[in-house]
Amino acid sequence: MTKSTSLSSEQLWIEVLAEIKKQVSTANFLTLFKHTMLLSCEDNIATITTPSTMISDLLKKRFGKEIKTLIDAKTSGDVELLFITKPLDRQALSEEKSGPLFETESSGDKTNKLKSQPLAVGHLPRVRPEYTFSTFAVSGSNQLAFTAASTVSKHMGTYYNPLFIYGPVGVGKTHLMHAVANEVYQKSPDQKIIYITSEEFTNEVVDAIRTNSTANMKRRFRSASLLLIDDIQFIEGKEKVQEELFHTFNILIDNHAQICLSSDRPPHEIKKLEKRLSSRFAGGLTVDIEAPDVELKTAILQMKAEKFGHNLPTEVATMLAERVEDTRSLEGLLLRVITQASTTGSQITTELAQKALGIMKEERSSHIHAEDVIRTVCDYFGVKTTQIKGPKRDASLVKARQVAMYLLKEQLGLTFVEIGNLLGGRDHTTIMYGVEKMESLVENKAKITQDIMGITKSLRG
Repeated sequence: MTKSTSLSSEQLWIEVLAEIKKQVSTANFLTLFKHTMLLSCEDNIATITTPSTMISDLLKKRFGKEIKTLIDAKTSGDVELLFITKPLDRQALSEEKSGPLFETESSGDKTNKLKSQPLAVGHLPRVRPEYTFSTFAVSGSNQLAFTAASTVSKHMGTYYNPLFIYGPVGVGKTHLMHAVANEVYQKSPDQKIIYITSEEFTNEVVDAIRTNSTANMKRRFRSASLLLIDDIQFIEGKEKVQEELFHTFNILIDNHAQICLSSDRPPHEIKKLEKRLSSRFAGGLTVDIEAPDVELKTAILQMKAEKFGHNLPTEVATMLAERVEDTRSLEGLLLRVITQASTTGSQITTELAQKALGIMKEERSSHIHAEDVIRTVCDYFGVKTTQIKGPKRDASLVKARQVAMYLLKEQLGLTFVEIGNLLGGRDHTTIMYGVEKMESLVENKAKITQDIMGITKSLRG
């Protein structure tokens, strides 16, 4: 240890974290400090392990002085901080109890509580398992929304009901919605959790009316313990849908079920929304997420890079973050950079990233246009453009529609919102689901890959 102290490294770090926890927000503490550890404190060097280079960089930049001051005070020394990356033990994490970092329960209490909870089996339909609170990058622009969503997941139907999250495209609204669902499911998989987009909710109401099965539809939604509806703004002007949602809303609130909604604007700005429904939406907690700053986009890029098994230098991540306004384009750009590095067998550098940016810009300005892609897909599958943009969900149409989504994203780099507008005004979460499904099929070399290659060849002429 540095100079004179009787504390072990573990005890010293617990005391340091206890002090830091008083100074920072819960969101920042959980995001940056939860999985850190003081490996050693010897010869005036405090070696701190973190789960990622991104966390190391952020701790050094934002909290380095505070950490050093605290360690110096407790060791009567003058330490130098050394941050090293030690990837998380995923198996150990999956067995770790979710809760505060400083646990007060006895081990017996924890064991009994775990035994009393049913085990999670499989996963929730339509909910991405990787969208959790631990993978959400937190900054001042989304801190309140993060904290509110985390609180709701722990106190369903008690705090902030409904929780209404709004903000522009690509700021993390859907991520937080999925995180709430994942958190509740992991703790209580016996709960009935429904995640759905407003477009899908609308389709279910319309189909129920058409097939005279409204009773079944009502039972499905009104028996939920947690109902999450994404992009709620798309129900504006749809009277029957709004009426059904109003009554479902009231029943769920009376049953102490939790409701979470997301939108691109606050309730009072959604046009053609019934006043009684707008009032219900605003009756809980309404929080906004602002467009992310460069620092947050940099963190997001580095987290995504690590997910793909690559180390993205901070200077490269910052350069990319400064050049991309739409955060939904971040992952596409990152994949371009990673592909470029893998193809050439090179390290990711600023020069390589600039080259990837140039290629992307060149492809966007090529002779291929969005309508060319849609028309070529329709010709290939023998459907009409009015059908692919229409509301019908026949298997052949869904297949063609999702291929079009994938190609518009892959070939032209369009955002999910832009693709949704081109394909009949569909919401971005529907597009995201379609693109991800196609990406999975292509990755696994499914038969559809040959169709996609054939269509791409026709486009390139």
